[in-house]
Amino acid sequence: MTGPSETHEDGYDCHRDGGPYAGVASFLTQVAAERPRLAARHRVELHAIAPWLDRTARPAAEEEPIRFHPARRTACLAYGAAEFVTAWADTLRNPVTVRFDHVGDADETTRELLDALVRAEPSTLRLDLRDGGAPRRAAAEPTPEETRRALGDSLARGFYHHAARTARRGRATVTPDGDLRHWWAFTTGLATALAALEQAEEALDLYHEARAVTDDPKITTSAAYSTAMLYARHLPTAEQDPGRARHWLERALDLAAELDDPRQRTLSTVFYEQGLALLDARDGEHARALRLIDDGLTRLAAVLGPGERPQDLARLRHNRAQVHLAMGDRDRALADLDTVIAHDPDNCEYYVDRAALYRAAGRPRAAIEDYGTAIRLGPHLPEAYYNRAVLQQERGRTARARADLERVLAIEPGHLDARIALVNLLVERGALDEAEAEARAGLEPAPEDPALLCTLGLIRAERGDLTEADDLLTRALAGDAELVEAWTNRAAVRFERGDVAAAVTDLDRAVALSAAPVPRYNRGKALVRLGRLEEAARDFADALTQPGLDRALRRDLRAELARCRRAMAG
Repeated sequence: MTGPSETHEDGYDCHRDGGPYAGVASFLTQVAAERPRLAARHRVELHAIAPWLDRTARPAAEEEPIRFHPARRTACLAYGAAEFVTAWADTLRNPVTVRFDHVGDADETTRELLDALVRAEPSTLRLDLRDGGAPRRAAAEPTPEETRRALGDSLARGFYHHAARTARRGRATVTPDGDLRHWWAFTTGLATALAALEQAEEALDLYHEARAVTDDPKITTSAAYSTAMLYARHLPTAEQDPGRARHWLERALDLAAELDDPRQRTLSTVFYEQGLALLDARDGEHARALRLIDDGLTRLAAVLGPGERPQDLARLRHNRAQVHLAMGDRDRALADLDTVIAHDPDNCEYYVDRAALYRAAGRPRAAIEDYGTAIRLGPHLPEAYYNRAVLQQERGRTARARADLERVLAIEPGHLDARIALVNLLVERGALDEAEAEARAGLEPAPEDPALLCTLGLIRAERGDLTEADDLLTRALAGDAELVEAWTNRAAVRFERGDVAAAVTDLDRAVALSAAPVPRYNRGKALVRLGRLEEAARDFADALTQPGLDRALRRDLRAELARCRRAMAG
């Protein structure tokens, strides 16, 4: 692929029958072979997409315990792979065309990665995407055991669309009467994939079906616990039901108590009780949640050998850290997270949590370092990029903050907090054209988002279009009547348009919602214009009592207060 304007003539076959990342994984493998040092910098995403590149790894489905990934991780993998391909393409002396066949029948992971490549396509790389291609040979029908292994692999790697298709095919080949073992593997695998894809209602129906067709103790116990988690976490918010979740957890615990194997009985009981601890913590019963977690750690220590199941132990300690944090005990939470990371150093979630504690403790450098580790392991976690950007901006490193915010939006274009932060950063730097473009891009999928409308209104006001600014800010307030910035900004617009009384009315709402000094300062200025000097002086004096005033605002408040007092005295 490095010759003059050459094409990969046969094309990479992307048909979904080839599995997740069919075609694109082969392409990435070839690029990695050409640029091994570059590939090493993208090791995590390349090994996730093309696991054969990691010669030391066990199959994902054989890991104990299996680590289930969030569905959105594939967007992060696609971003990292596109970054890798772009860096490779930038080294080419001549343009290259790469052909991908059967794109119209590709798995969701493949299409997502190809979309990322199209967005990032450098000048030296042309993608030839074709829905057709060479006729595919009919594959032999897999055995139930082969289908079960393929399902387990897709679930463990976080490729849930492929897992759901595989599970449905498997369920079509067996019955609970004829092959209960495989039927249950396909049923619970399908339910797991659906829950990850935010289709938990169908997953719930599958567990009800399982209870209707069998009284096998292992299946009914697992189905009870999984049903509880659907009610506790995965169903749409309006349909979550802590009472039902607790009922099914208690049912799972009753069934687990009847298991013959004492070791398995202990393991199942401990992990099901973590569900109860979750519900207790949500209910504010933190002491009871801690007792369940501590008791579970003690019982696990009695049945596990040295170094056995470190990820499970880490999970319980992570639960305990969350409870300590909810109780306001940051020191104990941090101590638990240190231990958690020592037991399970490759879990990006733990670094994100510890970074948040470091940030709250006023340790930004340690927080930035942990966010960087989370980004490397995730890989490319949008929330880690976003939080690191906030810290970088607080430290005055606006270029680094901007780069991180742009990465967030490249991975997750609908990340509104990142979009708003980027727009505000650009406004602060005076880059109004770029700021307006970013704000309008954010409004395309969310045209009535109050925060974006407010920010765009501020930009239009800065550019002198007070009529459009007023309209935008009014729309923002229609969506969120408690948005202090919108009341404050609309007041400024109306003040500039000469409607001082309307500005004061808006600032009355802002002051009622917030003790922040700026609305009081602005209202004081408007009241001075109306000749209401005593009220203005009170606003300036009240604003001066607020903590955390920056030096410039404090100076302006003192000056305005002195003018008011002189005017009232004279």
